[in-house]
Amino acid sequence: MRVLGIETSCDETGIAVYDTTAGLLSHSLYSQIKLHADYGGVVPELASRDHVRKIVPLIRETIAEAGLVSSDIDGIAYTRGPGLVGALLVGASVGKSLAYAWNIPSIGIHHMEGHLLAPMLEDDRPEFPFVALLVSGGHTLLVDVQGIGQYTVLGESIDDAAGEAFDKTAKLMGLDYPGGPLLAKLADHGEPGHYQFPRPMTDRPGLDFSFSGLKTFAANTIRASDNQDQTRANIAFAFQEAVVDTLVIKSKRALKQTGRKRLVVAGGVSANHYLRTQLSEVMRSLRGQVYYPSLAFCTDNGAMIAYAGAQRLNAGQKSDYDCRAKPRWPLEELPAL
Repeated sequence: MRVLGIETSCDETGIAVYDTTAGLLSHSLYSQIKLHADYGGVVPELASRDHVRKIVPLIRETIAEAGLVSSDIDGIAYTRGPGLVGALLVGASVGKSLAYAWNIPSIGIHHMEGHLLAPMLEDDRPEFPFVALLVSGGHTLLVDVQGIGQYTVLGESIDDAAGEAFDKTAKLMGLDYPGGPLLAKLADHGEPGHYQFPRPMTDRPGLDFSFSGLKTFAANTIRASDNQDQTRANIAFAFQEAVVDTLVIKSKRALKQTGRKRLVVAGGVSANHYLRTQLSEVMRSLRGQVYYPSLAFCTDNGAMIAYAGAQRLNAGQKSDYDCRAKPRWPLEELPAL
């Protein structure tokens, strides 16, 4: 089964073609970073308009790169939510229109399920069950995964997500948008021991996250600093260390609580080198295994949506032709395969 995947949940237009026999055939990604850079963040209306401009040409390009024509596509998967409602409606409208025109089934995919299953695109893929740490600009979740659609949320952010805290702290430091990756690069030049940031909500039981207070602590530290290059690097190092330590501590708790030995880490922040290093060391000490998507599939992309859609369409699930997006959509509402 060949499935066209469409991802338009925020500021990236991702298109891919996945074959349930041959694997990923092609994928393309258009980023709106330059469009939103002058505003220091995503402007929803501009994001929606840019998806409208780019989505159809990108679909044509991606199908051609796979060596296919439209009649070779057996199903369409599009991101239904969570995300920006206008951006989601672009992908849903185009996906459903093409499915109707081509007389093939379509299905709306949960954005975080796409991230959760992204490591399945790799040669070294995890077996069920496992614990998933999903860390992005909009979400921070720990999920016990028994199978596709069999999800139990163990903990989530009660305010800012980890990626959001990275971006906001980077903005406070005067870094360009998107600031998270730039802050991580700055942290590479930092030295330990100069600043001690809190590890929020690690001194109490539970698996929920909170990063808004850490962002405020960083803001106060930045204002009180001398703003020298090395000082800025030291602050970035301390901030990154605090976020990563918090994610590691909570992940260890989740593994202990569930008795799992496999950890999947996905979402934009899963590309962070320091996070990967620390979690790899932890999993070695626990005699477990950690799995990541390749860097190309950490951020939003069409390949993860195509893969998730292929699994559900292949199992006989499909959506009707209404174009209702779900900007808020609990992961646990998804049906199991």
